[in-house]
Amino acid sequence: MPRGMSARQPALGFIFVTLFLDVLGIGLVIPILPELVREFQGGNTQAAAQTFGWLAALYSLMQFLFAPVLGSLSDRFGRRPVILGSLFGSGLDYLLLAFAPSLPWFFAGRVIAGITGANITAATAYIADVSPPEKRAQNFGLIGAAFGLGFVAGPALGGWLGHIGLRVPFFAAAALTLLNWAYGAFILPESLPQASRRPFSWSRANPVGSLLALRRYPVVLGLTGTFFLINLAHQVFPATWVLYTKYRFQWTELDTGLSFAAVGVMAAVVQGGLARKIIPRLGERASVLAGLGIATATYLGYGIANQGWMMYAMIIFGSFGGICGPAAQGLISRGVRADEQGAVQGALASLGSVAGIIGPPIAAGLFSRFTGPQALAHLPGAAFFFGGFLTVIAWLLAARSFRTRPRS
Repeated sequence: MPRGMSARQPALGFIFVTLFLDVLGIGLVIPILPELVREFQGGNTQAAAQTFGWLAALYSLMQFLFAPVLGSLSDRFGRRPVILGSLFGSGLDYLLLAFAPSLPWFFAGRVIAGITGANITAATAYIADVSPPEKRAQNFGLIGAAFGLGFVAGPALGGWLGHIGLRVPFFAAAALTLLNWAYGAFILPESLPQASRRPFSWSRANPVGSLLALRRYPVVLGLTGTFFLINLAHQVFPATWVLYTKYRFQWTELDTGLSFAAVGVMAAVVQGGLARKIIPRLGERASVLAGLGIATATYLGYGIANQGWMMYAMIIFGSFGGICGPAAQGLISRGVRADEQGAVQGALASLGSVAGIIGPPIAAGLFSRFTGPQALAHLPGAAFFFGGFLTVIAWLLAARSFRTRPRS
């Protein structure tokens, strides 16, 4: 056992760094990509906004299509080649964008980025492979911690490097990603033994087939609706946070940047640290329900806040709802065979991508509908109230699934 554990520690550390760099790379280009697009469109801000929206949707679409593919490939060939291959492709993609001479190259880059960014399916399956069942929920908290830290560091570093040159953040992201790929080529062991692999099948590797395959796992199927609604509700943040806080509290770019940093820090603290203590004490099912309850109250708090400091209070309180994700991942991974971890994680990632495609227009539309001159009622927090409603439904679906399915 000591030898096995010593082998796991550097592997989990590498997965954490990989996920961190995934988010860091996205964050690096957030501050400068809209400006680059605007330059390519002759300084036309309105046209740039539309194009940027298409670029974001294209990224989510590629993740929707390819998350099950990468997950199924990792079930067939192992996690290591899929993770390393996607890292290498991601590094080359950043270099492509750094030298892109025209706008169509950026669309090609977002296609590649969406495909390689789907490596979270193999990374999540890797965590399940190397974690004992009773430790999986805690170790899945590493995902949230990596995303939180990357969310803090990426935009800050990207904004600083963007002052040097709009292409510089792409070079930085490429260098960090390729260095991690080279390091992983030497230290990352394979987590899926040959005996636990299964043949690749296109019927399971497409989004529809991967979702239909969830029917074999009752607990997973019961949590699928919950998972989708959580992701759909979460889209209110990227879609309306900047607009809402500027409209309601007259926040500046610095104010919103500080709030993003607070979100990232709290996500890292809760999901990377406190979740390891909270989830074992409450149990995974109770943690899912408690996390959803906290999330519901947080959405309502954001919607009724009338002073800026209240948003920070809700950020701190709402971060404890982050125990829901690792606990749900733990339940799902324990109910799935070793040779299907990648496929199931791919199916769930596809659902998240669907939420990323349809959620922002809904949330932004609600904000516009209830703040514009033709608003039926003045309700700036309508999108957050809608997020709270979705989370209540998610709680009910989870509770029903737990009630009808015995504990394993």
